[in-house]
Amino acid sequence: MNSTPKAVCLLSGGMDSAVTLAEARAKGREVYALSFQYGQRHQIELEAAARVAHEGGAAEWRTVTLDLAALGGSSLTDDLPVPKDRAQEDIGQGVPSTYVPARNTVFLSVALGWAEILGADEIFLGVNAVDYSGYPDCRPEFLRAFEEMAQLATAAGTESGTRVHIRAPLLNLDKAAIVRRAAELGVDLGLTHTCYDPVLKGDLHLACGRCDACRLRLKGFKEAGGSDPLPYAEQP
Repeated sequence: MNSTPKAVCLLSGGMDSAVTLAEARAKGREVYALSFQYGQRHQIELEAAARVAHEGGAAEWRTVTLDLAALGGSSLTDDLPVPKDRAQEDIGQGVPSTYVPARNTVFLSVALGWAEILGADEIFLGVNAVDYSGYPDCRPEFLRAFEEMAQLATAAGTESGTRVHIRAPLLNLDKAAIVRRAAELGVDLGLTHTCYDPVLKGDLHLACGRCDACRLRLKGFKEAGGSDPLPYAEQP
């Protein structure tokens, strides 16, 4: 009988979720990776998630389809402009148009269902509240509230008292620390995708270098003393 504890890990294909998967594996968890086709404009992130799941040693990787684009309200799902060239001090101030309303609540709810089916009592996700884009569902108070709700929402929680813990190992790290942690864990960040608005050049998707996600990522590599392996159309 396999006694290895199971965990579900939300996997976007980005740098943070790749390092989070590695953190869960380093803690000895059998990790079940979960990604979403939610109506995002760019499918390259799912291709990155597949690479990360395979190379990161996930026991299984699943993609769930949800049509959040039917609701609109975000430049990641709608034909709305993605913010570009914002100063570092402005990123994280206010909620940008790249915020997908209640996305992490929806994703965590699906992950909670899979965790109950698997008998897993941990859900890992790669949110962080330092060097981030200002999303309200990346804050520690949101994660604490969801964990409390989760115990009331499942048969395992109400009948046997099983508590599903929400793990966000990168929550208090800045991007430079995440880059360093990736190196320590042996995560190949060249497999990941971060850009909100990639540029297609031939058959190659280049990171734009100008959106908030690119600027935060590049800042992290610079402060960590490394160079980003991803190809960019432009770099500030």
